Amino acid sequence: MSRQYHDNIKLFITSIMSRLHSENHLVSRIGWLRAAVLGANDGIVSTASLIIGVAAANATTTNVLVAGVAGLVAGAMSMAAGEYVSVSSQSDTEKADLAREREELATQPEFERQELAQIYIDRGVEPGLALRVADQLMAKDALGAHARDELGISEATAAQPIVAALASAAAFSVGAIMPLAMVLISPPSRLVAVVSVASLLFLAVLGAVGARAGGANMLKATARVTFWGALAMALTAGIGAMFGTTG
Repeated sequence: MSRQYHDNIKLFITSIMSRLHSENHLVSRIGWLRAAVLGANDGIVSTASLIIGVAAANATTTNVLVAGVAGLVAGAMSMAAGEYVSVSSQSDTEKADLAREREELATQPEFERQELAQIYIDRGVEPGLALRVADQLMAKDALGAHARDELGISEATAAQPIVAALASAAAFSVGAIMPLAMVLISPPSRLVAVVSVASLLFLAVLGAVGARAGGANMLKATARVTFWGALAMALTAGIGAMFGTTG
């Protein structure tokens, strides 16, 4: 049997094995995990701190609740707007780079062919093989090949402003609802203590879950997030107590 036949058999077996053994690397979770944890963490810390600060100023439970809801809405909109603007800027840059690459492929295809092959050579591929790979990839999807290997842009990593905005707002809202729920079930005399302790527990759980999903050290992640949450709540409680009134 020919060598080509053996090579085809090997490729077929490799393809089957790759389907049966798909690796689930933790790095693939970094993008969504970071956004979700950051949004929920902000929701808990900012809303709990606002609630504690207002409550420490001797406000009524109704006023505390109104302030908390206002903080939730304002924070979610702020997260959504900030994420939308940020990711839109990234999207605009990606579109500009792709337009430039499309023009270069049309006006100087040979240079782009050599450029793509050089990328593979720099990664350790033999020059002749690198040129063949470049030819085959460009024959199928030249812009896609250059976007992926030269610019680092792919469908999986392409910026999606609306999706990012909605996800950030949702994550923030989920986090903010937790301390707000504590206001509803806490007796007025213990509102600050209940919200503080519950929010720190929420932050600890969030840090542990995020670390677990990302493969990081759970103890360090939990300690880090609870420390900064406790500091923020302590500062706002001090400010509320300092400027609060008893009227």
